Amino acid sequence: MSLTHGVTVTEQATAIFSPVTSEASIPFFIGCAPVHKISGGSVNKAELCYTYAEAVALFGVADDFETFGISEAIYTAFKLYGIAPIICVNVFDPAVHRTTVAAETITFGADNKATLAHDGVLEIPVVTSTDDATTYVAGTDYTFAASTGVFTRLTTGSIITGASVKVAYVYGDPTLVTKDDIIGGIDVDTGAKTGLSLLDTCYPRFGLVPETVVVPFGSLDTEVVTVATTAATNINGGMFKAVHIVDLDDTVATKYSAVNEYKNLNNLTDPEQILCWGKLALSDTVYRQSTHLACLIQSITADNGGVPYESPSNKSYQCDALIVNGKEVLLGPDEADYLTTTVGVVTALNIVGGWKCWGNRTAAYPSNTDVKDCFIVGRQMFHWISKEIVLTYWQKLDKPMSKRLIEAMVISLNVRLNGLTSRQYILGGRVEFNSDENPVTDLINGAVLFHVYFSFPVPNESMTFMLEYDANYLSTLFT
Repeated sequence: MSLTHGVTVTEQATAIFSPVTSEASIPFFIGCAPVHKISGGSVNKAELCYTYAEAVALFGVADDFETFGISEAIYTAFKLYGIAPIICVNVFDPAVHRTTVAAETITFGADNKATLAHDGVLEIPVVTSTDDATTYVAGTDYTFAASTGVFTRLTTGSIITGASVKVAYVYGDPTLVTKDDIIGGIDVDTGAKTGLSLLDTCYPRFGLVPETVVVPFGSLDTEVVTVATTAATNINGGMFKAVHIVDLDDTVATKYSAVNEYKNLNNLTDPEQILCWGKLALSDTVYRQSTHLACLIQSITADNGGVPYESPSNKSYQCDALIVNGKEVLLGPDEADYLTTTVGVVTALNIVGGWKCWGNRTAAYPSNTDVKDCFIVGRQMFHWISKEIVLTYWQKLDKPMSKRLIEAMVISLNVRLNGLTSRQYILGGRVEFNSDENPVTDLINGAVLFHVYFSFPVPNESMTFMLEYDANYLSTLFT
């Protein structure tokens, strides 16, 4: 070290590392969006959206939520629950999923308008007279709105009042989307990811990790559920995990008493799955319950400082009815409790204070009663703390293994756990570096193990008040 005449001050890296905190409970929605009705719509690309306007600009807007699950997700997140951000993937590709109509006959009404059977027309239609003798010209004989499929007859043109015409056209057809489009994969030539594989692109692109995965794609398909659950729990090679929220097929499990058999027949027992029975309705619009639950979880987490330690159960759903197999259903507390505490399924209940989400358990219950696996908050907290550890200590990866480094990491994480404890997000926590868990054969290979202990508060699911008549109070009659 060279000498300096004077006083010199140097800096030493702080022994305690500042934790890297991140937005929690971000939902990842994958399905169809009406991108054939807008210009430059997003296809097979994960998009991060903080506002309704930017989401609509990327994915379009539609009222048909059954077909366009991404539209349902966008509306539910921004309009009903007021949460952000969300991550969406549209797998409907108008360049692939398209249908040709050789000749469709339409008739202009008294308002000079006629509408095709399908909207979202992709190519300029060919319009002819019914006998094919005349080909009509856009802008001269009619105007046409491709997004709605509406023709307007121009009175100065050659189409007579009330005439019928033939139209040949090509339209975007979301019914051609299959489960293979949802499952997706990786192109062997280009390396491009599609479908559920796009989960792996979220953190590299946005610095954010989804913690709930929703696949709004028609009725339950066991292959899609299995692949989606596997993808959710192996984000970026297993660095991060999310829970998969699944809508049970209520056209099969049409009664609450049939849900347990349905769950077992379809092997829906994974701790990383949250099962929902019944759809939700609000002002006659029907929504998938999974969409509402993902948004509700994010809303609760935001209210709790970004820590997902509180259960969504007994929190308000934005709905006014529970719909099963197309019909409104009113569950009693005993029926709802059977689903939640016996079967391990989430539903909706209207008993005290309006419509509420009802259920604390993952699909693992009751076959798996490990507290970390059977409670929704258990999976959320384990995922969240795991993510914090990865993001905080990644900066120390490949540093020289030394006592100072290990002590600093232990001290830093203990400080973080103590902070979470003081705010009652966890009941307690500590980290240890134990010699018996770190054999020399591991250490000389560059592998160290830190043992993290923590306990999250479980939901106050059952309360009992014992009432007893106390005859001693009869003495108050004489005083």
